[in-house]
Amino acid sequence: MPAAQCGEFDYIIVGAGSAGCLLANRLSANPGHRVLLLEAGGEDNYPWIHIPVGYLRCIGNPRTDWCLKTAPEPGLGGRSLNYPRGKVLGGCSSINGMIYMRGQAADYDRWAAAGNAGWSWREVLPDFIAMEHHFDPARALHGHQGEWRVEAQRLSWDILEAFRAAAAQTGIAPVDDFNQGDNAGCGYFEVNQKQGVRWNSAKAFLHPVRQRANLTVLTSAEAERLLMRERRVEGVAFIRHGQRVEARVRREVVLASGAIGSPLLLQRSGIGDPDALRACGIAPAHALPGVGKNLQDHLQLRLVYRLNDKARTLNQLAHSWRGKLGMAWDYALHRRGPLAMAPSQLGAFAKSSPEQPSANLEYHVQPLSLDRFGEPLHRFPAFTASVCDLRPQSRGEVGLGGPALTDAPRIQPRYLSHPDDLRVASDAIRLTRRIVAAPALAAYQPQEYKPGPGYESEAQLHAAAGEIGTTIFHPVGTCKMGGDAMAVVDERLRVRGLRGLRVADASIMPFITSGNTNSPTLMIAEKAARMLAEDAINDTTRPASRPADTIKAANKNQFHD
Repeated sequence: MPAAQCGEFDYIIVGAGSAGCLLANRLSANPGHRVLLLEAGGEDNYPWIHIPVGYLRCIGNPRTDWCLKTAPEPGLGGRSLNYPRGKVLGGCSSINGMIYMRGQAADYDRWAAAGNAGWSWREVLPDFIAMEHHFDPARALHGHQGEWRVEAQRLSWDILEAFRAAAAQTGIAPVDDFNQGDNAGCGYFEVNQKQGVRWNSAKAFLHPVRQRANLTVLTSAEAERLLMRERRVEGVAFIRHGQRVEARVRREVVLASGAIGSPLLLQRSGIGDPDALRACGIAPAHALPGVGKNLQDHLQLRLVYRLNDKARTLNQLAHSWRGKLGMAWDYALHRRGPLAMAPSQLGAFAKSSPEQPSANLEYHVQPLSLDRFGEPLHRFPAFTASVCDLRPQSRGEVGLGGPALTDAPRIQPRYLSHPDDLRVASDAIRLTRRIVAAPALAAYQPQEYKPGPGYESEAQLHAAAGEIGTTIFHPVGTCKMGGDAMAVVDERLRVRGLRGLRVADASIMPFITSGNTNSPTLMIAEKAARMLAEDAINDTTRPASRPADTIKAANKNQFHD
């Protein structure tokens, strides 16, 4: 049966997550450009998306999460981890921890030093500032006119104040702003919220412009493969409501499906390692051995400390009807309290050992504890000090599980496969214990619940890391930017050896950033949009576009949303 046709566009963006929503906003700002945005998931209208603590109801929920899983991980004792990915408009910004974090200046200077001109800290900082709407107009190096809202958190916990004081006693100084280029210190995370409500990329960038005549947004549209002739990408084939549909492109297709989705679409289209493609029943169309390789992620070690009854934590509130009613009332009236909380309120950046050039550990400190996401909170008072290695040396990969869209992908992060990562993990556990043993926390009598005080030797600490380690949901790097043999895109995010195709999401990071990865992904999209606009001006080979209202009418006649 022939595929349905939904028209011709100047740009087709695949994925309406963090990057895709911003790209749709920027590219459709030119009324002469017709833009199609494809999202495999649904609308972001599930109420728990917008209540900040609702991440507990979104992660692992097939309505909002693709519910992917890793392959069994040897470094984690053979465990297979849940691997959340957003399944609605806004993508992972609709289910993540809402933490606003740029990373360190040295991260981007390292990108530039690896041969990626234009990606140094000095050169990416204007893109962060351009999209930002920061709550403090007096704060230097922040933007106040953009769409990406950054606010202070709207609650406090005594146990977190005590942890911050204990960190200071351990040599981790208090700081007020993690986003000045050097994030060393301990302080409260700033969050992507608006008055106590989650602010995802769909609210920031897509919904305000969705009615533009030159922008078409299709949800439940899962990209099947790229349409190519010779070395040029000419469109996208996708499945929508069981029907195969084709969209044609005049200028470029931009992949914004993230570190999992983008390499998988390339591979289904025959772009990748030829041997791996043949093994999955895919005929190679363009050899790029780096597609799906270089997977990097932050492995968090979740240390749980049981406290005495003096401590007030979310554990007690969540198991008390009085506590639940109080939280609901506070949020309904004031948009404050525990329902407004990000998963982690307090952060700390520190060195795992003195020889580290900068902070290589990030703490997410939470006034709660649970065995794993999706399970109930513990019934005793406790806090979790989750610590991750910011610059892991382990490298994994993403590959097809088969040629069909319904075949589950093969995700193999290979956590703790590099000896340096094992050493950092044991150092991180030791540092956490020193912080918790500081006088500021003594009144709460913290007792190590996980992994437990019996783990002491280097080998035992390595084993503990494998038992308590889990993803903090920061996969990057699978379509890396660079000029070496394993690079997938160049410094202008063009897929090497092909015309009409770019990638603009977390997959292009050659090295993972030293912090949460959502806002760096938006920076990548901001920069990509400017590159696309510049190249459109310089490209005289494309014929002029038809007026936006004409193509909108033509598209509606051919394919109904």
